[in-house]
Amino acid sequence: MVEVAPETVVPPAPRPLPAKVALPMALAAGLTQLLAFPRYDLWWLAPVSVALLAAAVHRRRARAGAGLGLLAGLVFFGPLLEWTNLHTGMLPWILLFVAESLFIALLGALAAYASPLVDRHRWTWPLLTGLLWVGQEAARDRLPFGGFPWGRLAFSQGDAPTLRFAALGGAPLVTFVVALAGGLLVAAVWRRKGLPSVLLGAGAVAVAVVGLLVPVGGGAGDKPVRVAIVQGNVPRLGLDFNAQRRAVLNNHVTGTVELAGRVATGQEQQPDLVIWPENSSDVDPFLDPEAAAAISRAADSIKAPILVGAVLRGPGENEVRNAGVVWLPGQGPDESRMYVKQHPVPFAEYIPLRNIARMVSKEVDRVRSDFVAGDKPGVLDMGPATIGDVICFEVAYDGIVRDTVTAGGGILAVQTNNATFDESEARQQLAMVRLRAVEHGRDSLMASTVGVSGFVSSDGTVHQETGFNTPGVVVAELTPRATRTLATQLGYWPEMVLSGLAVATLVAAAVIRRRRPVPGTPGGTDPDPAPLAPATSHTSTPPDEVDGSRTEAG
Repeated sequence: MVEVAPETVVPPAPRPLPAKVALPMALAAGLTQLLAFPRYDLWWLAPVSVALLAAAVHRRRARAGAGLGLLAGLVFFGPLLEWTNLHTGMLPWILLFVAESLFIALLGALAAYASPLVDRHRWTWPLLTGLLWVGQEAARDRLPFGGFPWGRLAFSQGDAPTLRFAALGGAPLVTFVVALAGGLLVAAVWRRKGLPSVLLGAGAVAVAVVGLLVPVGGGAGDKPVRVAIVQGNVPRLGLDFNAQRRAVLNNHVTGTVELAGRVATGQEQQPDLVIWPENSSDVDPFLDPEAAAAISRAADSIKAPILVGAVLRGPGENEVRNAGVVWLPGQGPDESRMYVKQHPVPFAEYIPLRNIARMVSKEVDRVRSDFVAGDKPGVLDMGPATIGDVICFEVAYDGIVRDTVTAGGGILAVQTNNATFDESEARQQLAMVRLRAVEHGRDSLMASTVGVSGFVSSDGTVHQETGFNTPGVVVAELTPRATRTLATQLGYWPEMVLSGLAVATLVAAAVIRRRRPVPGTPGGTDPDPAPLAPATSHTSTPPDEVDGSRTEAG
């Protein structure tokens, strides 16, 4: 009698989480990412968000991953950018947050596509997650029309130990570390038990804690200078602040003159320089003698140079410039010390493809004059200190801020106008200033027409913060520095290397898929959904499929 060897029962390939689980996880991913940002500031939820999305899309088809990513993106970007609809209507807000969400959809698709790599080499999951997030943000920061970097993971880490990684590799490294922690979390809980799960979870915590060891602070600097910020406020919030431009200018003049009065009576020490916000003079002082006289009166009274945020006509017809102009006491404006904003905001400060845009909304014609971009970093000699000036949304762009520092900016000043938005937008912007201060080791400040204004030490600490929609004047000593952090020296390299590695991992995933297609995905055979026969001693069970936790294909 011939003895027949028992047949080995091969379990079907691992399957994704069921849709009834993945959909709520994608929603939760968007919500937890939102809560990580100002005004909520629950920074520790950022890696949780990353983990939720990574788990939801794992082992799914790319198009399903894209759908889940889009869902997470809509839940995140919709509320995060709600301030864009306060005075401009619903359509611009919807178009913006949907466009931004498409990048998260792409992220979801790529993460799903790379699932075979993760299943074959589980240790790659945290790395892959971090790399894909950096690559996604690199694309979103540039496309379309120069990109819109709002909502980067790095900008949620203002109060976190991970913020300190900015001194080593800027915002891209902070994003990588946060997403890496999220990848460690998902690897820890993905159907694992025992020591491996504990070690991976501990690794996620350790990644954040290691940030405490990164030195920040910028090192030694020059003699401290006393800087005043004047927040003049506007009569009314909204788009019609331009109609109030004379009143806005007068508010900043009044605030400066009142500060001079306190200096004269000994209530306040003499400032070395004064910073006014963006749009503090929407009346062109080079063309309007009354505006020029008012600013000169303020500079003469305070006996210090003023950095004035001004809208200047020209150089061409229907063209204007958003500028920071140094105004000297007893002399007036110095045109050689002027910075013109390099990155005007598309569809707000200029209209790309105007004829096509008009077909979508007639509101584009409210922007009658296009802002012209400057071509030089904002490095301004203000006497006792050289100021690195960036204007409003420019603080979100790595290259603009870095070029300002490498060109000689010893103190970073962000001039902004938040009158058309709300406090949440201002606080999101202040979080970016905090990261830039750490990234480049510069004492920094944010001067806003309506708030929030304040000073930021080179370690990211905020002090002398003003309220919102209220006038205010704050004064502090800041230290100009010429030293450069590792992040400043490395420049684009961290982002380039990490993005390049992201592409390499996707190529590796493509090779694996071609050699051995994963069942349940394009190129593979759908697994048999029928119940398995009881396993014998010859049956091997993958470590991810313990306790009958195999799920249905999505």
